[in-house]
Amino acid sequence: MIAFASVPAAGQAEPSGGIAGWVTDLMEKLGAPGAGLAIALENIFPPLPSEGILPLAGFTAAQGDMNLIAAIVWTTVGSVVGALALYGIGAGVGRRRMRTVVGKIPLVDVEDLEKSEAWFAKHGSKAVFFGRMIPVFRSLISVPAGVEGMGLKKFTLLTTAGSLIWNTAFIMAGYLLGDNWHKVEGYVGTYSKVVLGAAALAVVVWVVLRVRRVRRRSREGGRNDPDGRNDPDDRDGRDDREDSATRAR
Repeated sequence: MIAFASVPAAGQAEPSGGIAGWVTDLMEKLGAPGAGLAIALENIFPPLPSEGILPLAGFTAAQGDMNLIAAIVWTTVGSVVGALALYGIGAGVGRRRMRTVVGKIPLVDVEDLEKSEAWFAKHGSKAVFFGRMIPVFRSLISVPAGVEGMGLKKFTLLTTAGSLIWNTAFIMAGYLLGDNWHKVEGYVGTYSKVVLGAAALAVVVWVVLRVRRVRRRSREGGRNDPDGRNDPDDRDGRDDREDSATRAR
């Protein structure tokens, strides 16, 4: 995840450079809609940290340079707009194309996709709602929702509700912390690292288990068919040889 900004020096609560400086410029020029635009981009480009943008919007509101309610409303609008963009990408890919893509990925079976589809059909609503409160995944969850064809109205309502909770919490934190708004990113950064670490570990474990399964099946296939009689390519060649021998006799 991209670092948001260095800790402001004493007496300099408002950042002047980096991503934080860019967000500050947006809010100075556009007001609350500028904060909403930054959050929309954060949804599409997850490395941009909402846990830095939102507290800064709260701090700006505390300074009297932005209306607090407007900051919450516009950042929530930005969250929904960004999520809808990714939902549209998922819907454009669709289940049929996704199956084609999955079939070409090493170690992944169409059966895995079918299990994922069944899980999303059962838990998709909770995944979209609570996923809005998990760094990185809060953006990515929109793609499978689009692929699986979750109703647009349902997706929008769940995304709005989840985003409203997340945005309000961080904007209020920045509002109440005042000059110490930047401390929020440090605390949430630890949470983000734990989430990403757990996800990376899960992927590693899955790959290891899948490689073992593929090797086990390969060994079992070799024992059950030591002469390769079930190999389609070899079977065709063997049939040709047998036909030639029959004609020779």
